[in-house]
Amino acid sequence: MKGERGALSIMACKSGKNFAERIVDNLNRLMHTDDKGTPFRLAQSEEITFANGEIKTIIKENIRGDDHYIVQCIDDPLSDNSINDNLMALLTAVNAAFQSDADSITAVIPQYPYSRQERKKTREGITARQIARFLEISGANRVITLDVHAEAIMGFFSYAKFEDLHASHTIINHFSKNYKTDNLVLVSADVGGAEKARFYSKEMHTDLAIVDKARDYSKVGVIESMRLVGNVKDKNVLIPDDMISTGGTIIIASRLLREKGAKKIFVACSLPFFNGRAKENLTKAYEEGLISKVIGTDAVFHGEQFLKNNLWYDEVSIAPLFAGVISHINAKKSVSELLR
Repeated sequence: MKGERGALSIMACKSGKNFAERIVDNLNRLMHTDDKGTPFRLAQSEEITFANGEIKTIIKENIRGDDHYIVQCIDDPLSDNSINDNLMALLTAVNAAFQSDADSITAVIPQYPYSRQERKKTREGITARQIARFLEISGANRVITLDVHAEAIMGFFSYAKFEDLHASHTIINHFSKNYKTDNLVLVSADVGGAEKARFYSKEMHTDLAIVDKARDYSKVGVIESMRLVGNVKDKNVLIPDDMISTGGTIIIASRLLREKGAKKIFVACSLPFFNGRAKENLTKAYEEGLISKVIGTDAVFHGEQFLKNNLWYDEVSIAPLFAGVISHINAKKSVSELLR
């Protein structure tokens, strides 16, 4: 597939392969709309882990002069690799593409690592900025991510372009097609998520409520108190969020909403990490009738078996959006029109 930026090529790190294959499938659909040429495929590469834990990436095809995209999912529930393992694999892949003389190198990382370490609260590093520097010094010209936790991260890049995509339209369309939207209220689980919930509320033509929480920052994951601003009595509720880690905030907020008279409670998130005991806690909340469904994207890919085993979880693919953005970048078309 050729564009004004050169031949488009895509490779995947091990933990990014499932998502990359979905992107390629969608790219082929786009290509066959305009071009009946050879089906698109992933470029061949090898990710090697040595006995001491060091990682090396080898690209097994000529990508000289290519508009090259490297897909990696930093948090991979289907792998034993840690976040740091997958981050290092990505950096070696980016540098391998740089050494292979790709014309442009884009890191496609739907999960931006260390995104919650974007500011200094005490004597600590701003690690999200370090990640930006690691990517740039490895050779990345562009980074594409999904619903980055803090917009300040956009300013951490000195020369690489940063594309922050949003899952909102994809989730809204999926919810509207598969669930009843009448008698619905949009609720932000905290003040920080109010802007996202307000966008959902505007798009879905619903009322908005906000859960105001006070957090004890001296203890990890501890919330001191919560109160509701708005009315949810006898209403169904949709809570949108950028990510679910342990699920603690969502469950506590759901209990408060039930106490205030809410009926069915749905949760939607771009990045369903489900760290720690999140799966067990969400399963219990579902069995208690507290939460009706959690809707997440395949930006964090849990696999078919997870969907079968956890009736509370519903997955929607965000790969078509990434495929469209990659296609538009390669052809030098507007990306913003895909995000409207």
